[in-house]
Amino acid sequence: MQLLLVEDDPTMRTTLQRSLARRGFQVTALGDGAAALTELFAKPHDAVVLDLTLPGLDGLQVLQQARARGLRTPVLVLTARGTVGDRVRGLNAGADDYLPKPFDLDELEARLRALVRRSADQQEAQPSAPSQTTLGALRHDRSSGLFYLRDEPMEVTPREQALLRALLAHPGRALSKERLYEAVFPGQPDVQYEAIEVVVYRLRKKLADTGVSLMTLRGLGYLLKADQ
Repeated sequence: MQLLLVEDDPTMRTTLQRSLARRGFQVTALGDGAAALTELFAKPHDAVVLDLTLPGLDGLQVLQQARARGLRTPVLVLTARGTVGDRVRGLNAGADDYLPKPFDLDELEARLRALVRRSADQQEAQPSAPSQTTLGALRHDRSSGLFYLRDEPMEVTPREQALLRALLAHPGRALSKERLYEAVFPGQPDVQYEAIEVVVYRLRKKLADTGVSLMTLRGLGYLLKADQ
């Protein structure tokens, strides 16, 4: 199993790298956020263990930027920040699991293997799904999770990605604000209902002058269409 370990404390990093290697993992260990973001897209990994307190880019920034660029690798956040608020922020940024320090190595190993199994099961559950969805100049590569405009990768946040996926699943069809809210903010009842309008506004700006329009249909919702 190829594992990327991102931990700023050199003693902890070395100890974890050696311990996980003895348990059968092939570990690439880094201590810097910017270097970790580069490594995430330099080669494939089966899972990532990501500390939140990092020099340069912190762990949340690394995670948010990686998910915005389409990274689908399972990520386990490992941190001394143990409050519920920190956990929620990590999960909202795109983490798949969360393990506070101090922790047990057996539990870390079990969680990592469970994440990898779950990721593999999800991929196998959709063997016949089309690899790409295209609407005008907009293209979604399902295998990588990336969105492209005129064959250039789009810079989109995880919430913008969720909105695009929902709309692209029904091109030319209006989706209600309620339905899109559930797609963009799943299991987040504390988020205000009007927040979906902010995501729509930001995505509409990114699609301006591309030949793809995100339209508001009064009383019906939102619709994504290719301009004629």
